Amino acid sequence: MVPAKVVLSTLLGLTQKFTSDEPLEDILQAVTDAAVRLLPGDHASVRVLNDARTELLCGARSGEGATHHPMVFRPGEGVIGWVAEHGWVAYIQDSEADHRFKVGGSQGFTVRSLVAVPLLSAGKVVGVLSTSAPEPNAFTAEDEALVLLLANTTVPIIDRARLERLALVDDLTQAYNDRYLLPRLRDEVEQAGKRATPFSILMLDLDHLKRLNHTHGFDIGDRALQRVAEHIRQRSDTRYKLVRRGGGTFVLLMPQTPPESVQAFADALRASLAEQPLHLSEDVTVTQTLSIGLAHWAPEERAMMLLQRADTAMKHAKQGGRDRVEVAEPAVLDPPAPPASGE
Repeated sequence: MVPAKVVLSTLLGLTQKFTSDEPLEDILQAVTDAAVRLLPGDHASVRVLNDARTELLCGARSGEGATHHPMVFRPGEGVIGWVAEHGWVAYIQDSEADHRFKVGGSQGFTVRSLVAVPLLSAGKVVGVLSTSAPEPNAFTAEDEALVLLLANTTVPIIDRARLERLALVDDLTQAYNDRYLLPRLRDEVEQAGKRATPFSILMLDLDHLKRLNHTHGFDIGDRALQRVAEHIRQRSDTRYKLVRRGGGTFVLLMPQTPPESVQAFADALRASLAEQPLHLSEDVTVTQTLSIGLAHWAPEERAMMLLQRADTAMKHAKQGGRDRVEVAEPAVLDPPAPPASGE
Protein backbone atom coordinates (compact mmCIF):
# COMPACT_ATOMS: atom_id res chain seq x y z
CA MET A 1 0.00 0.00 0.00
CA VAL A 2 1.31 3.44 -0.94
CA PRO A 3 1.79 5.70 2.12
CA ALA A 4 -0.92 8.32 2.64
CA LYS A 5 1.70 11.10 2.45
CA VAL A 6 2.70 9.98 -1.04
CA VAL A 7 -0.93 9.89 -2.15
CA LEU A 8 -1.60 13.37 -0.78
CA SER A 9 1.56 14.90 -2.26
CA THR A 10 0.83 13.32 -5.65
CA LEU A 11 -2.74 14.62 -5.67
CA LEU A 12 -1.52 18.07 -4.61
CA GLY A 13 0.96 18.07 -7.48
CA LEU A 14 -1.85 17.19 -9.89
CA THR A 15 -4.03 19.99 -8.53
CA GLN A 16 -1.24 22.48 -9.17
CA LYS A 17 -0.81 21.19 -12.72
CA PHE A 18 -4.52 21.56 -13.35
CA THR A 19 -4.32 25.29 -12.65
CA SER A 20 -1.34 25.80 -14.97
CA ASP A 21 -1.30 26.67 -18.66
CA GLU A 22 0.35 23.41 -19.68
CA PRO A 23 -1.04 21.57 -22.71
CA LEU A 24 -3.85 19.09 -22.11
CA GLU A 25 -1.61 16.21 -23.26
CA ASP A 26 0.95 17.02 -20.54
CA ILE A 27 -1.71 17.17 -17.84
CA LEU A 28 -3.27 13.87 -18.91
CA GLN A 29 0.22 12.36 -18.89
CA ALA A 30 0.62 13.51 -15.30
CA VAL A 31 -2.65 11.72 -14.43
CA THR A 32 -1.54 8.38 -15.91
CA ASP A 33 1.91 8.78 -14.33
CA ALA A 34 0.17 9.26 -10.98
CA ALA A 35 -2.00 6.18 -11.52
CA VAL A 36 1.07 4.00 -12.13
CA ARG A 37 2.82 5.52 -9.10
CA LEU A 38 -0.08 5.11 -6.67
CA LEU A 39 -1.72 1.86 -7.78
CA PRO A 40 -0.45 -1.74 -8.01
CA GLY A 41 -0.85 -1.86 -11.80
CA ASP A 42 1.96 -1.46 -14.32
CA HIS A 43 0.01 0.40 -17.04
CA ALA A 44 -2.47 3.28 -17.08
CA SER A 45 -4.23 5.18 -19.84
CA VAL A 46 -6.67 8.03 -20.38
CA ARG A 47 -8.94 7.71 -23.40
CA VAL A 48 -11.02 10.67 -24.54
CA LEU A 49 -14.12 10.34 -26.71
CA ASN A 50 -13.95 12.23 -29.99
CA ASP A 51 -16.62 14.83 -30.67
CA ALA A 52 -18.55 12.39 -32.82
CA ARG A 53 -18.51 9.96 -29.86
CA THR A 54 -17.45 7.14 -32.18
CA GLU A 55 -13.94 6.42 -30.89
CA LEU A 56 -11.90 6.63 -27.72
CA LEU A 57 -8.72 8.45 -28.65
CA CYS A 58 -5.61 7.81 -26.62
CA GLY A 59 -4.86 10.95 -24.58
CA ALA A 60 -1.97 9.61 -22.51
CA ARG A 61 -0.40 6.33 -21.38
CA SER A 62 2.17 5.43 -18.74
CA GLY A 63 4.03 2.33 -17.61
CA GLU A 64 4.57 -0.90 -19.50
CA GLY A 65 3.78 -0.82 -23.20
CA ALA A 66 3.34 2.97 -23.27
CA THR A 67 5.64 3.27 -26.29
CA HIS A 68 3.75 0.65 -28.32
CA HIS A 69 1.07 1.70 -30.78
CA PRO A 70 -2.18 1.91 -28.77
CA MET A 71 -5.14 -0.32 -29.47
CA VAL A 72 -8.25 1.35 -30.82
CA PHE A 73 -11.50 1.21 -28.85
CA ARG A 74 -15.00 2.28 -29.75
CA PRO A 75 -17.98 2.56 -27.38
CA GLY A 76 -19.13 -0.96 -26.56
CA GLU A 77 -15.84 -2.56 -27.66
CA GLY A 78 -13.62 -4.18 -25.02
CA VAL A 79 -13.74 -3.29 -21.35
CA ILE A 80 -12.85 0.35 -22.01
CA GLY A 81 -15.54 0.62 -24.67
CA TRP A 82 -18.04 -1.04 -22.32
CA VAL A 83 -17.31 1.58 -19.65
CA ALA A 84 -17.71 4.37 -22.22
CA GLU A 85 -21.02 2.96 -23.45
CA HIS A 86 -22.60 2.32 -20.04
CA GLY A 87 -20.92 4.95 -17.84
CA TRP A 88 -20.19 2.35 -15.16
CA VAL A 89 -17.01 1.22 -13.42
CA ALA A 90 -15.44 -2.05 -14.59
CA TYR A 91 -13.57 -3.85 -11.81
CA ILE A 92 -12.08 -7.04 -13.25
CA GLN A 93 -10.08 -9.47 -11.16
CA ASP A 94 -9.25 -11.88 -14.00
CA SER A 95 -9.49 -10.80 -17.63
CA GLU A 96 -9.44 -14.40 -18.82
CA ALA A 97 -12.81 -14.95 -17.15
CA ASP A 98 -14.47 -11.78 -18.49
CA HIS A 99 -16.10 -11.84 -21.93
CA ARG A 100 -15.76 -8.07 -22.35
CA PHE A 101 -11.98 -8.16 -22.49
CA LYS A 102 -10.48 -7.40 -25.92
CA VAL A 103 -7.21 -9.21 -26.61
CA GLY A 104 -4.50 -7.25 -28.42
CA GLY A 105 -1.56 -9.08 -29.93
CA SER A 106 0.85 -6.15 -30.05
CA GLN A 107 -0.07 -3.97 -27.10
CA GLY A 108 3.28 -4.60 -25.38
CA PHE A 109 2.00 -5.49 -21.90
CA THR A 110 -0.06 -8.17 -20.17
CA VAL A 111 -3.48 -7.49 -18.64
CA ARG A 112 -4.96 -9.94 -16.14
CA SER A 113 -6.71 -7.52 -13.79
CA LEU A 114 -8.12 -4.12 -14.56
CA VAL A 115 -9.98 -1.14 -13.13
CA ALA A 116 -11.59 1.24 -15.64
CA VAL A 117 -13.74 4.19 -14.63
CA PRO A 118 -15.76 6.66 -16.74
CA LEU A 119 -14.88 10.33 -16.94
CA LEU A 120 -18.28 11.97 -16.55
CA SER A 121 -19.21 15.55 -17.41
CA ALA A 122 -22.81 16.76 -17.03
CA GLY A 123 -23.90 13.14 -16.83
CA LYS A 124 -22.24 12.17 -20.12
CA VAL A 125 -19.12 10.06 -20.59
CA VAL A 126 -16.24 12.09 -22.07
CA GLY A 127 -13.53 9.46 -21.59
CA VAL A 128 -12.19 6.52 -19.59
CA LEU A 129 -9.33 6.23 -17.11
CA SER A 130 -8.00 2.71 -16.68
CA THR A 131 -5.16 0.94 -14.94
CA SER A 132 -4.14 -2.70 -15.32
CA ALA A 133 -1.81 -5.30 -13.84
CA PRO A 134 -0.21 -8.44 -15.32
CA GLU A 135 -1.47 -10.67 -12.50
CA PRO A 136 -5.04 -11.44 -11.38
CA ASN A 137 -6.59 -9.98 -8.22
CA ALA A 138 -4.17 -7.06 -8.13
CA PHE A 139 -6.67 -4.37 -7.13
CA THR A 140 -8.73 -3.76 -4.02
CA ALA A 141 -11.84 -1.67 -3.37
CA GLU A 142 -9.53 1.06 -2.03
CA ASP A 143 -7.67 1.08 -5.34
CA GLU A 144 -10.96 1.46 -7.21
CA ALA A 145 -11.83 4.45 -5.01
CA LEU A 146 -8.46 6.06 -5.81
CA VAL A 147 -8.96 5.59 -9.56
CA LEU A 148 -12.38 7.24 -9.21
CA LEU A 149 -10.77 10.14 -7.34
CA LEU A 150 -8.19 10.59 -10.11
CA ALA A 151 -10.97 10.46 -12.70
CA ASN A 152 -13.07 13.08 -10.91
CA THR A 153 -10.13 15.47 -10.71
CA THR A 154 -9.37 14.97 -14.41
CA VAL A 155 -12.79 15.88 -15.85
CA PRO A 156 -12.66 19.67 -15.24
CA ILE A 157 -9.39 20.07 -17.13
CA ILE A 158 -10.74 18.03 -20.06
CA ASP A 159 -13.87 20.20 -20.11
CA ARG A 160 -11.80 23.37 -20.05
CA ALA A 161 -9.56 22.16 -22.83
CA ARG A 162 -12.56 21.11 -24.94
CA LEU A 163 -14.02 24.62 -24.72
CA GLU A 164 -10.71 26.30 -25.53
CA ARG A 165 -9.88 24.04 -28.44
CA LEU A 166 -13.34 23.51 -29.91
CA ALA A 167 -12.94 26.19 -32.57
CA LEU A 168 -9.39 25.13 -33.46
CA VAL A 169 -9.60 21.33 -33.56
CA ASP A 170 -10.53 19.01 -36.40
CA ASP A 171 -13.43 16.86 -35.20
CA LEU A 172 -12.35 13.78 -37.11
CA THR A 173 -8.66 13.48 -36.18
CA GLN A 174 -8.41 15.71 -33.09
CA ALA A 175 -5.46 17.46 -34.72
CA TYR A 176 -5.58 21.25 -34.87
CA ASN A 177 -7.40 22.61 -37.91
CA ASP A 178 -6.32 25.01 -40.63
CA ARG A 179 -7.54 28.08 -38.69
CA TYR A 180 -4.86 27.33 -36.11
CA LEU A 181 -2.01 26.86 -38.58
CA LEU A 182 -0.87 30.28 -39.79
CA PRO A 183 -1.15 32.17 -36.48
CA ARG A 184 0.75 29.42 -34.68
CA LEU A 185 3.30 29.09 -37.49
CA ARG A 186 3.99 32.83 -37.42
CA ASP A 187 4.39 32.69 -33.65
CA GLU A 188 6.84 29.77 -33.87
CA VAL A 189 8.89 31.58 -36.53
CA GLU A 190 8.99 34.70 -34.35
CA GLN A 191 10.09 32.68 -31.30
CA ALA A 192 12.76 30.85 -33.28
CA GLY A 193 14.16 34.20 -34.40
CA LYS A 194 14.16 35.68 -30.90
CA ARG A 195 15.76 32.61 -29.30
CA ALA A 196 18.04 31.73 -32.20
CA THR A 197 16.73 28.14 -32.03
CA PRO A 198 16.02 25.75 -34.91
CA PHE A 199 12.53 25.28 -36.25
CA SER A 200 11.28 22.88 -38.92
CA ILE A 201 7.99 21.69 -40.32
CA LEU A 202 6.82 18.51 -42.00
CA MET A 203 4.10 18.48 -44.65
CA LEU A 204 2.61 14.97 -44.58
CA ASP A 205 0.12 13.63 -47.09
CA LEU A 206 -1.56 10.21 -47.05
CA ASP A 207 -0.77 8.33 -50.24
CA HIS A 208 -3.69 7.07 -52.34
CA LEU A 209 -6.38 8.34 -49.94
CA LYS A 210 -8.75 9.00 -52.86
CA ARG A 211 -8.34 5.42 -54.00
CA LEU A 212 -9.05 4.14 -50.49
CA ASN A 213 -12.23 6.25 -50.32
CA HIS A 214 -13.35 5.07 -53.75
CA THR A 215 -12.69 1.39 -52.99
CA HIS A 216 -13.95 1.09 -49.43
CA GLY A 217 -15.99 4.22 -48.75
CA PHE A 218 -15.39 7.44 -46.88
CA ASP A 219 -15.91 5.86 -43.45
CA ILE A 220 -12.83 3.69 -44.03
CA GLY A 221 -10.90 6.68 -45.36
CA ASP A 222 -11.84 8.65 -42.24
CA ARG A 223 -10.58 5.83 -40.04
CA ALA A 224 -7.28 5.84 -41.93
CA LEU A 225 -6.94 9.56 -41.24
CA GLN A 226 -7.65 8.99 -37.55
CA ARG A 227 -5.11 6.17 -37.28
CA VAL A 228 -2.41 8.15 -39.05
CA ALA A 229 -3.01 11.22 -36.86
CA GLU A 230 -2.76 9.08 -33.74
CA HIS A 231 0.35 7.35 -35.10
CA ILE A 232 2.03 10.74 -35.55
CA ARG A 233 0.98 12.02 -32.12
CA GLN A 234 2.20 8.93 -30.33
CA ARG A 235 5.70 9.42 -31.78
CA SER A 236 5.90 13.19 -31.40
CA ASP A 237 7.51 15.29 -28.72
CA THR A 238 5.00 17.22 -26.61
CA ARG A 239 6.39 20.46 -28.09
CA TYR A 240 5.26 19.46 -31.57
CA LYS A 241 1.85 20.53 -32.89
CA LEU A 242 -0.08 18.47 -35.43
CA VAL A 243 -2.41 20.33 -37.79
CA ARG A 244 -4.79 18.86 -40.34
CA ARG A 245 -4.60 21.21 -43.28
CA GLY A 246 -7.43 19.53 -45.16
CA GLY A 247 -8.15 16.29 -46.99
CA GLY A 248 -5.31 13.87 -46.31
CA THR A 249 -2.69 16.54 -45.56
CA PHE A 250 -1.18 17.28 -42.15
CA VAL A 251 1.48 19.73 -41.00
CA LEU A 252 3.71 19.00 -38.01
CA LEU A 253 5.37 22.01 -36.35
CA MET A 254 8.69 21.02 -34.75
CA PRO A 255 10.28 23.83 -32.70
CA GLN A 256 13.63 23.63 -30.91
CA THR A 257 14.72 20.49 -32.73
CA PRO A 258 18.08 20.19 -34.56
CA PRO A 259 17.76 19.60 -38.31
CA GLU A 260 19.45 16.18 -38.12
CA SER A 261 16.92 15.08 -35.47
CA VAL A 262 14.04 16.31 -37.63
CA GLN A 263 15.36 14.27 -40.56
CA ALA A 264 15.72 11.16 -38.38
CA PHE A 265 12.21 11.64 -37.00
CA ALA A 266 10.67 12.01 -40.47
CA ASP A 267 12.47 8.93 -41.77
CA ALA A 268 11.45 6.84 -38.75
CA LEU A 269 7.84 8.06 -38.89
CA ARG A 270 7.52 7.18 -42.57
CA ALA A 271 9.05 3.74 -42.06
CA SER A 272 7.05 2.87 -38.94
CA LEU A 273 3.72 3.65 -40.61
CA ALA A 274 4.58 1.73 -43.78
CA GLU A 275 5.60 -1.31 -41.74
CA GLN A 276 2.46 -1.41 -39.58
CA PRO A 277 -0.76 -2.38 -41.42
CA LEU A 278 -3.84 -0.46 -40.32
CA HIS A 279 -6.86 -2.56 -39.34
CA LEU A 280 -9.72 -0.28 -40.36
CA SER A 281 -12.60 -2.75 -40.07
CA GLU A 282 -13.19 -6.46 -39.69
CA ASP A 283 -12.46 -7.03 -43.38
CA VAL A 284 -10.30 -4.06 -44.35
CA THR A 285 -6.59 -3.92 -43.53
CA VAL A 286 -4.35 -1.57 -45.50
CA THR A 287 -0.72 -0.57 -45.66
CA GLN A 288 -0.83 3.21 -45.47
CA THR A 289 2.15 5.31 -46.52
CA LEU A 290 3.04 8.99 -46.34
CA SER A 291 4.71 11.42 -48.69
CA ILE A 292 6.59 13.91 -46.52
CA GLY A 293 8.06 17.31 -47.32
CA LEU A 294 10.57 18.63 -44.79
CA ALA A 295 11.54 22.30 -44.55
CA HIS A 296 14.03 23.87 -42.11
CA TRP A 297 13.38 27.50 -41.26
CA ALA A 298 16.01 29.99 -42.39
CA PRO A 299 16.55 33.12 -40.27
CA GLU A 300 14.50 36.04 -41.59
CA GLU A 301 12.27 33.67 -43.60
CA ARG A 302 8.57 34.42 -43.49
CA ALA A 303 6.14 31.78 -42.24
CA MET A 304 4.27 31.55 -45.53
CA MET A 305 7.45 30.92 -47.49
CA LEU A 306 8.43 28.12 -45.12
CA LEU A 307 5.01 26.53 -45.57
CA GLN A 308 5.25 26.79 -49.36
CA ARG A 309 8.69 25.18 -49.38
CA ALA A 310 7.42 22.22 -47.33
CA ASP A 311 4.42 21.89 -49.64
CA THR A 312 6.65 21.85 -52.73
CA ALA A 313 8.92 19.23 -51.17
CA MET A 314 5.88 17.05 -50.35
CA LYS A 315 4.74 17.28 -53.98
CA HIS A 316 8.22 16.23 -55.08
CA ALA A 317 7.89 13.20 -52.79
CA LYS A 318 4.63 12.33 -54.54
CA GLN A 319 6.20 12.72 -57.95
CA GLY A 320 9.22 10.66 -56.88
CA GLY A 321 7.12 7.58 -56.15
CA ARG A 322 5.44 8.32 -52.77
CA ASP A 323 6.33 6.75 -49.39
CA ARG A 324 9.38 8.97 -49.10
CA VAL A 325 10.79 12.08 -47.43
CA GLU A 326 11.94 15.02 -49.53
CA VAL A 327 13.90 17.93 -48.05
CA ALA A 328 12.94 21.36 -49.33
CA GLU A 329 15.38 23.47 -51.26
CA PRO A 330 17.08 26.16 -49.12
CA ALA A 331 15.14 29.36 -48.75
CA VAL A 332 15.98 32.14 -51.20
CA LEU A 333 15.63 35.36 -49.24
CA ASP A 334 15.58 38.89 -50.51
CA PRO A 335 18.98 40.56 -50.05
CA PRO A 336 19.13 43.37 -47.49
CA ALA A 337 18.26 46.78 -48.91
CA PRO A 338 21.29 48.95 -49.80
CA PRO A 339 21.99 51.87 -47.49
CA ALA A 340 20.20 55.07 -48.31
CA SER A 341 22.11 57.69 -50.32
CA GLY A 342 24.48 59.77 -48.25
CA GLU A 343 24.85 57.23 -45.44
